[in-house]
Amino acid sequence: MGKRSISEVGVEDLVEAGLSIKEAKEFQRVLKDAVNGAKGSDPSEVWRHLVAQRVLKPWHPHELHQLVYYSVYANWDANSRGPPLYWFPSLHQSKQTNLGRLMEKYGSEVLGPLYKDPITSYRLFQKFSVQQPEAYWSIILKELSVSFREAPKCILDRADKSKPSGSWLPGSVLNIAECCLLPTEYPRKKDNSPAIVWRDEGYDDSEVNVLTLKELRERVMLVANALDTMFSKGDAIAIDMPMTVNAVVIYLAIVLSGFVVVSIADSFAAKEIATRLRVSKAKAIFTQDFILRGGRKFPLYSRVVDAAPNKAIVLPVTGSNVGIQLREQDISWEDFLSNVNNRSRSNYYSPFYQPIHSVINILFSSGTTGEPKAIPWTQLSPLRCAADSWAHIDIQVGDVFCWPTNLGWVMGPVLLFSTFLSGATLALYHGSPLGRSFGKFVQDAGVTILGTVPSLVKAWKSTQCMKDLNWTRIKAFASTGEASNVDDDLWLSSRAYYKPIIECCGGTELASSYIQGSLVQPQAFGAFSTASMTAGFVILDENGIPYPDELACTGEVGLFPVYLGATDRLLNADHEKVYFKGMPLYKETRLRRHGDILRRTVGGFFIVHGRADDTMNLGGIKTSSIEIERVCNRADESVLETAAVSVTPVDGGPEQLVILVVLKNGHNSEAENLRTKFSKAIQSNLNPLFKVSFVKIVPEFPRTASNKLLRRVLRDQMKHELSVRSRI
Repeated sequence: MGKRSISEVGVEDLVEAGLSIKEAKEFQRVLKDAVNGAKGSDPSEVWRHLVAQRVLKPWHPHELHQLVYYSVYANWDANSRGPPLYWFPSLHQSKQTNLGRLMEKYGSEVLGPLYKDPITSYRLFQKFSVQQPEAYWSIILKELSVSFREAPKCILDRADKSKPSGSWLPGSVLNIAECCLLPTEYPRKKDNSPAIVWRDEGYDDSEVNVLTLKELRERVMLVANALDTMFSKGDAIAIDMPMTVNAVVIYLAIVLSGFVVVSIADSFAAKEIATRLRVSKAKAIFTQDFILRGGRKFPLYSRVVDAAPNKAIVLPVTGSNVGIQLREQDISWEDFLSNVNNRSRSNYYSPFYQPIHSVINILFSSGTTGEPKAIPWTQLSPLRCAADSWAHIDIQVGDVFCWPTNLGWVMGPVLLFSTFLSGATLALYHGSPLGRSFGKFVQDAGVTILGTVPSLVKAWKSTQCMKDLNWTRIKAFASTGEASNVDDDLWLSSRAYYKPIIECCGGTELASSYIQGSLVQPQAFGAFSTASMTAGFVILDENGIPYPDELACTGEVGLFPVYLGATDRLLNADHEKVYFKGMPLYKETRLRRHGDILRRTVGGFFIVHGRADDTMNLGGIKTSSIEIERVCNRADESVLETAAVSVTPVDGGPEQLVILVVLKNGHNSEAENLRTKFSKAIQSNLNPLFKVSFVKIVPEFPRTASNKLLRRVLRDQMKHELSVRSRI
C-alpha cells in the first residue's frame, strides 16, 4: 500500500507532506515515541496506538495522514490478512453502544456460557438474531418509540406462506407518525426536547434554529387538519421539494392523517415527475416555487406544471408568499393552512390508526431500465430502518443526526424515522451540501452522526472547503449509495480523530441495509464488517451454489427471505418475478434476489463489486466494473474518477474494456497515455490478460437522483460511438 514503512519516515518526508521543518522534527519525535509504545510491531497495533494517542490531528494536512497510514500498512498483505483496519472499539466503548448494552443485558440469556462480551460475542449474537428473529424483535421493539393501538398477536406468523418475508406483527394497529411525535419515557423524549435543528443557506453566522418536539407535533397536526379538508383517507399525495423542515412536517402529517406519501426527488425532470404521479395515482403534490442552492434559484413549480395536471400545494422558498403565478387549480401554502384556521381554533388532531401492513409511502427505484418500480412501504418499513440505525449506527437520545438527502430517495424516510423513533435530533441544512456553509452548519449544530455519499466526500476533500472546521463532536459517520474510496474515507474519518465510517448497503425494497458496519467491531475503510441484525445471506457461485460460510469468495448475493420490512408486493411489476424467480433454494427456502456482486475477504469483511449487471466478461474471466475502477483511480494523479464498461464489437467477438475518465480540476491528460497507464495497472493488480481497448475523457458521469453511476447509459453511449468509429 506504500513504499516506505513507518520506521523509515524521516523529517524530509514530513516536510514534503506539508509540515514546516520545526513541526516535522517535533512530529517525528512524537511519531517515533508512539510507534515504540505500541504493543508489538503488528501494523494494526501500531495504527491502533497512533489513533489512541491522537498523534494525527484533524487540522494536519491530508498528505500527512496519507503518509502515516500508508506507511504503517506498507507491508500489509490484504490477500492473506484481509483489508487493513483503522478503527478499533475498546471494551468500554462497546458496552456504551445500543447493541453492546443490549448484549450485556441479554447475551448470557440467549447465548448461555458462550457469551463473553459485546466484541468477542458479536458474531454469535448476530447469528442468533437471524436464527431467532422473533426473540430479537421482541427485544428491539421495547427500545424504540413504538406504541401500538392494538398489540400484535405475535412477532412472526410463519404459517402465512403468501408472504416470503413472513407475516410480521399480525393484528397490530398503530400510527407510526404518532410514534415519532409523542413524548416517551424510554427512549427519553420530552416535549421540550429538540426535535429538529436547521439553518438556511446564506445565514452561516446566525444561530441554529431549533424546533422542539411539541412545536413539531403542533405543526404536523395543523397540516393534518388541513389535509382532511381536501382529501379522502387513503389518497396518495406526492412531495417534490427539498428536505426542509416543512417537507418533514408535510411527510409526517400525511402519514398521521391516513394518507399515502408519494416520494419524488426534487432533481427530477418533468417527465420523471409525471411517471411517478401516474404510477402512484397521486391526487395532489406538495412543491415549492423555487429551490435555493449555492446562492442560485432553480425552478421547481414549473417542472411540476409541465409534468401533470395534478393539484399542487405550493410553498414559497423564502418569505410567506409564493414568487410565481399559480395555475387556477393550485393553491398556495398560506391559503392551504388557512382552511384550518377558518374552521377551528384547535389544531389538535386524532391520529388515523391502521393495521401494520397498511401502505404509508410509495417510493421508486432509480428507473435506469425503463419504468421505475413503485415500491410500497408499510408501517413495518420504519421499524426496520430505525432498528438497523439504532443497532449499527448507534443512534441514541441526545444525538444530532444529519444526512444530506431528500424524501424522494430512500435515505430521506430512513433518516426521518431512524432519528425520531430513536429519540434523537434531526439536523437539516436548507441548501447545497457541497460547500463550506454546510460544513459550518455541521459544526455549529453539534452534529454527532453525519451521513454521506462517497461522491460528496470526494468533493469536500478535493476542494478543501472544510478546512479549519471543527467536526470533533462527530462520534460516527455513515455512507451509502455507491462504493467508497479508501483515501476519501481516510480524509473523512480523520476530520474527527478517526471515528468509524459505517458503510451501509441495501435497498428501497428492504427498507434497510442487509450489510453494514458495527461499532462493536473493528472497521476497515471502504468495507462492510457484518450482515445487518436479523439479515442472513449466502454468496452464490456461477452455478447458483452457495459458497461455504466464512470462505473468502466473490459472487452474487442471495438474501434469506424472512426479513421484517422487506416488500411483498410492487405496484407496477411482478414481485415474484423481480425478486424470486430463478433464485436457488437454500435449506428448502427460495432465496431473495438483491442483485449485488459481493466479495467476502479473509477476515470476514465484505466489499460490494457493483450490481450483477455491472459485471463483464474479459477473455472468459468475469470481473466487476468497480474492481477495475479501483485500480484505474490510482493509476494517474490527474484522475478524479473512472467508469469501466465492456462493449461487444459490432461484428461480434470478445468484449472490449472501455474506461471513461473525469479529470481533476486543473489537470490535463491524453487519453492514449491514460490507456497505457490503465492497462499496466490492471495487468499488475488484477490480471495480466486484461487490456484497455479505449479511453474517453468526459466532464462528468450520468447518475441517478440518488447518485448511483449509470454504467448502462455509458455502455450504450460507447457502443454507439465505437460503432460509428468502426464505419469511418
